[in-house]
Amino acid sequence: MRTLAPTAEDLADHTGKPRAYADMPLSYEQARLGMAFHEAGHAVLSLAYGMHVITTEVIAWQPEPGRFAVTGKTAWQSQDTNAWQLAAQCAAGPLTHILYLMAYGLWTPERAAACEADHDRELAIDLLAQHGFQLGRDHVPESGKSWGMVRGMARRKVGHLWREIRTVAHAVDERTVLTGDEITAMTGLVNPPLRGGAL
Repeated sequence: MRTLAPTAEDLADHTGKPRAYADMPLSYEQARLGMAFHEAGHAVLSLAYGMHVITTEVIAWQPEPGRFAVTGKTAWQSQDTNAWQLAAQCAAGPLTHILYLMAYGLWTPERAAACEADHDRELAIDLLAQHGFQLGRDHVPESGKSWGMVRGMARRKVGHLWREIRTVAHAVDERTVLTGDEITAMTGLVNPPLRGGAL
C-alpha cells in the first residue's frame, strides 16, 4: 500500500473531475480484492469484446495513519467496438464488484450500493453519445438502450467469463498491476494489437 496519495490524474474520471468515493466498511484485504474484481471485470470484458487492454491495476494508499483508500484503473483502447458492447464493458466493473461481495459472503444492501460507480456509467453515456447512440440513465431513449439493459448484457457475459474474471482479480490483487498480455497468458483471451479506431 502506498503512503502517498495517487496523483489527481489517477483519481479523475474521463472529464477530469475527481471520481466520487463511497465508504464501504470492509477490511483492507476485502476492499482491495473487491476493487481487483471491479477492474478485472472491465479488463476481461474488454478482451472478450475485442478491445486492446494496456493495463489493469489496484491503487491503494493511506490518506492518514490507520485509514486506507482503494480505487483502480483499467487502461484500454476500443478497436471498432460495437457501441453496446463498449457500454457493457463499462458496466462490468460495478457488476463484478457486487458479485464479488455475494460470492465471498460480504453482500449487504449498503455495500452493494457503494459499488455503483457513476463514472463508469457516465463514461459509457458520453462515449456512445459522441457516436450518435443514446444510452439512458433510468429510461429507454428512442432507438437506444437504458443503463439497466446494458447491465443485463454485462451480467450475461460476466456469467460466462466468471472463471477468467476471478483468475485476473486474484492476480491483480497479488501483483497490483497486470498488462493486457499478462491477462491473455492467464486466461487464453486475445489481446489484439493497438490499431486505433473508437467504437
